[in-house]
Amino acid sequence: MDLHVRLDGRGDLSGQIYRQVRTAILAGLLPAGRPLPPTRELAGELGIARNTVSMAYDRLVAEGFLTARSGVGTFVADGLAQDGPASGDGDQVALAPRPVWAGLPEAADLSAPDPEFDFRPGIPDASLFPYAAWRRLTLRQLRSTAVGAGAHIPAAGYAPLRAAIARHVAVARGVPASGDDIIVTSGSQQAVDLVARVLLAPGDVVAVEDPGYPLPRKLLTSSGYTVVPVPVDDEGLVVEALPDAARLVYVSPSHQFPLGSSMSLGRRLTLLDWARRTGALIVEDDYDSEFRFAGRPFEPLAGLSPGMGAGGHVAYVGSFSKTLLPTLRLGFVVAPRSLRDAMHKAKQLLDWHTAVPAQAALAELIDEGLFARHLRGMRRVYARRHHLVTSLLGRDFAGLLDPVPSLVGMHVTALLTDRAADDVALAGRARAAGVEVLPLSPLAVAHPVQGLALGYGAIAEDRIAPGLARLRDALRS
Repeated sequence: MDLHVRLDGRGDLSGQIYRQVRTAILAGLLPAGRPLPPTRELAGELGIARNTVSMAYDRLVAEGFLTARSGVGTFVADGLAQDGPASGDGDQVALAPRPVWAGLPEAADLSAPDPEFDFRPGIPDASLFPYAAWRRLTLRQLRSTAVGAGAHIPAAGYAPLRAAIARHVAVARGVPASGDDIIVTSGSQQAVDLVARVLLAPGDVVAVEDPGYPLPRKLLTSSGYTVVPVPVDDEGLVVEALPDAARLVYVSPSHQFPLGSSMSLGRRLTLLDWARRTGALIVEDDYDSEFRFAGRPFEPLAGLSPGMGAGGHVAYVGSFSKTLLPTLRLGFVVAPRSLRDAMHKAKQLLDWHTAVPAQAALAELIDEGLFARHLRGMRRVYARRHHLVTSLLGRDFAGLLDPVPSLVGMHVTALLTDRAADDVALAGRARAAGVEVLPLSPLAVAHPVQGLALGYGAIAEDRIAPGLARLRDALRS
């Protein structure tokens, strides 16, 4: 019979023949007893040496896929092939993920083209990234004599970066920490995962802000914890609504996502007292705290009370996704000392450690003062964009949107004036007009809110006014 074999290049031709014949047998394309072409005939068709085909056949005979009958030919062995090509699942037992995954939305499609007017929150301006400095520092780390060439480093991260981060959060945010308290992670999401997996058991109660940042909530849900949504008001998380059974609460007190409010001092102290009284852990995501445009910065929970920071009831989580680039996947957690060793073990089991060259480059960026200079430049740019967005919302969107006052972050939130309107439908209408904004209602679980979040990191300043004009027309239509 004819046997179609496709050879790719000149490397390991015998192996290519072996693999293709073996695959055809297992798939039922060559049923039991079917003869194969003589080695001389197949070699002639393929334009290769007869010995090359013989080696493939001999290997298949040795492994039991073929049988050779002297003077007759080579045949497919009995009991291997199906009666015909495989179709459907037959009697196979289908694999299925745990039911919790069916309740989670599809993974975001990050390959979609950028919209004409991009007001998506949480996306930094990539044009502001210090490419020349980063290229110089990264190339330095890629030399064979650079950090840990050919070897792993401790799971907690590159020691100079851990020390640099500790100095940065102590000076910039008043968080008392040493390099030993820092664990470098692949973004803030992994930091939350590390804390939860060493502290919680399946079924344990976890509290999250509602509305709130959806990814930590989805992560905690997928891990089998009982996630309880807790309302947020203009002072932040409503502590009185926290379940006493909660062993962990995730909050973003400096700039609550998505509403944009900052947790009041009184509410922070109440939350710290609740954690001490119940023995729970606060995961503090210091979201967007680097971008404050007026007033004194709020004290983070991790630095408010002696004994409540790195050694107490607060795990302080940070990320370089918005201050540098999301694609770097660099974050950190100031770990409570009681959980630190377990988190080191968990980090090693997950991925050994975060990529070393990027860690080393970031350490030098911080130590050379370039990171602080970069932040100052970003803060000036975002301050202008923040002022422009808030001014235009206040002037041109009367009767449509009510902006939520905020002086922090990379987005402005505005509630729908018509509380009965559908923010998802309005966002869809804006998208059809070339304007991408984030509706708030999908970010809430039990405490509905209707509004839009408008980021200004990914849109140039001269595009803001025409983009908001397009948005206003879409909402009015």
